[in-house]
Amino acid sequence: MKHVFGPVSSRRLGRSLGIDIVPYKLCSLNCVYCECGITTALTTSVREYASASEVCAEIDIALASSPELDVITFSGSGEPTLNSSIGTIIDHIKCRYPQYKVAVLTNSTLMNIDSVRRSILSADMIFPSLDAVSEEVFSAIMKPAAGVNPSDLIEGLIKLRAEYKGRMCLEIFIVPGFNDTPGELELLRDAALRIQPDEVHLNRLDRPGSESWVQPVGDELMLEISEFFKPLNVRVIGRKPGDVHIPYSGSDLRDRVLSALRSGCDNAESVAERLGVRVVDVIRICEKLSSEGLACRIPAEKGDLYRPV
Repeated sequence: MKHVFGPVSSRRLGRSLGIDIVPYKLCSLNCVYCECGITTALTTSVREYASASEVCAEIDIALASSPELDVITFSGSGEPTLNSSIGTIIDHIKCRYPQYKVAVLTNSTLMNIDSVRRSILSADMIFPSLDAVSEEVFSAIMKPAAGVNPSDLIEGLIKLRAEYKGRMCLEIFIVPGFNDTPGELELLRDAALRIQPDEVHLNRLDRPGSESWVQPVGDELMLEISEFFKPLNVRVIGRKPGDVHIPYSGSDLRDRVLSALRSGCDNAESVAERLGVRVVDVIRICEKLSSEGLACRIPAEKGDLYRPV
């Protein structure tokens, strides 16, 4: 399927069915840490990049067997709120499949637009991002499209919090040397206090980012950073150990590996962990996909990476 991928194992959300409703790497930001790679279409233009009818048809196929899921997540390889039909698709899920929770992951850049905010209010969970407050650090980390600035982003999130009744968790991605300084952390804390999310999620590099110089942050420093955000409810995001094994047929596993790769360039070990399967099986499938021209292998210092073609 073109717009539905997984289920995959999410560090925060559990077993998640992914919904990708914009073209690959179409985004309003070009973040240095993005695990999906460099943004190839930088825009703030909101329109129907994928039709609601097409996406909903794929969702109906994916949910026909009533799979066990913790959540259905709008994420993928670009900014989902750029699609003007996101509200229609969310409403389709909530109406026809009320047993499933819906989450939206967003970079927050369009939350100052009333119609965009309204389109996601029926989601059960929203995970907006805010990685910097100062113009200098924001530009360095986010490389935004023209017209995107941290002030409007924060004001949009304040409005979203006032209007939204579901669970809202503010994600802050720590990039060493940029937003881990006391000055920037204080600005982020003050902004978070104004936004009043249910939780603040501190995240860090887990897979290679779009810029090779971005490095992960150690556990000790992440815990120190978390102290800046008290009295807010803070959670440091980390991998879940011991994911359960999920049995798949050969053809089904092949499709799920390809779907998992669509969410970002990754290594076989990470894909295996997310899907709950053996690494050797993922390597075999990735090599087969490479030979078929559906994926390519990228040599890397810590092991080969794979991405879809």
